[in-house]
Amino acid sequence: MERQDETPAHGPVRTCIGCRKRATKRELLRVTAGSDAHGRPVVVPDPTATAPGRGAHLHPTSECYDLAVRRKAFPRALRLEGGLSVAPVGEYVASLTV
Repeated sequence: MERQDETPAHGPVRTCIGCRKRATKRELLRVTAGSDAHGRPVVVPDPTATAPGRGAHLHPTSECYDLAVRRKAFPRALRLEGGLSVAPVGEYVASLTV
C-alpha cells in the first residue's frame, strides 16, 4: 500500500538530502565525492548520474541546496568526514537558475 505523502513511483525514487522529500530519480541532481585540483575533497555535481562511487540526490534548487548545507547533509549522505567543500554544487545549482 502506497503512503499518500510519497511520490508515485514512475521509475526509481530517491530522497532529496535537502528537503527530505521523495522524488523520481530524474527530477533530482546526483552529487558525488571528488577532489579539487589540490587533492582536497569536494562534493561535485553528477548530472548524468554516471560517476562511480557513493552518491546522494538533491533537488536542483537553491532552497534545497541551502537546506542541505545548513543540515550538514552532504558529508553524512556521502559518508565522509572532515572539511568537505560543497562550492561546486552551489555553483552548478546557481547556473541552472540563471
